[in-house]
Amino acid sequence: MSSFFQRLNAVNAPSIGLGCMNLSHGYGSIVPESAALRALDEAFDMGYRHFDTATLYGATANEKVVGRALEGKRHQLFLASKCGMAMDPESGKRVIDGRPETLRKQCEASLARLRTDHLDLYYLHRLDRRIPIEESVGALGRLVEEGKIGGVGLSEISAITLRRAVAEYPIAAVQSEYSLWTRNPEIALIQACRELDVALVAFSPLGRGFLTGAIKDPARLEEGDMRRHMPRFSADNYPQNLKLFERLAVLAQALNVTSGQLALAWLKAQGQDIIPIPGTRSADHMRENLAAETLHLDVTTLSQLSAMMTPGQVAGARYSEAQQADIDTEEFESR
Repeated sequence: MSSFFQRLNAVNAPSIGLGCMNLSHGYGSIVPESAALRALDEAFDMGYRHFDTATLYGATANEKVVGRALEGKRHQLFLASKCGMAMDPESGKRVIDGRPETLRKQCEASLARLRTDHLDLYYLHRLDRRIPIEESVGALGRLVEEGKIGGVGLSEISAITLRRAVAEYPIAAVQSEYSLWTRNPEIALIQACRELDVALVAFSPLGRGFLTGAIKDPARLEEGDMRRHMPRFSADNYPQNLKLFERLAVLAQALNVTSGQLALAWLKAQGQDIIPIPGTRSADHMRENLAAETLHLDVTTLSQLSAMMTPGQVAGARYSEAQQADIDTEEFESR
């Protein structure tokens, strides 16, 4: 058993974690601090033990609110954050920087914001193409040896990059977008993770809200919502994707579960080494997502689901060209 799962088991973490980004970043207006604290308190009370944040989210605001909410509970949970990508306070632009000195500085700042002396897992948020992955990973490895982090993680990287990284220092987990309508890890990453005993942490396992049925018209999303710039949510592509969702909704209704629960159950069935971390601002949705842990699907249902949203059926690329420029993962050819 890898150290990643040993640490999760040590705090009795469910096999579904909580992505905290939504509270402070990415999807329009920021949740007021009092409401974010309340949501995180409720998440802990209902059983979540794996909490995921990052330096980038809300320009460090997310780490601050997570740290405040979970202070005093630290020994009861698994805490993960990310480095190597941050908002420049002067320009307000996102900056990718994988230099060892930057990663160390960001780690120490994260520890202060999160009110802890160590992180269970610390991811390199994005590959810095100017810096050999071995240098970035080596720097994170030294933080493990110093006790500041429990394990090294990588985010949005390819199987090739993972293999190079592991040759430098053991990698505990890779975080990658994975869901019914985003199958990119199936190209090569899952196989590499299994060969190398690396866990796969699936972010956006609900397709950025698409698989819940909550988004009827992307044009009504808030102006600052990142989905407005994603091809799958465009006016041309989204109607075609909604037709795919309708099949999922019909099956979910027949099984008396929500479409989101069905999508999470499908993902969990892809392997015990795959840990979904859905994010939400709603305590009710947190509870709904966590309930999917006990939903087990038969082979026929799993096969039906897998055939509903194959890469060839989904309309639009995962990211825009500008967004894709920062990504190292393998990609399918988009329709």
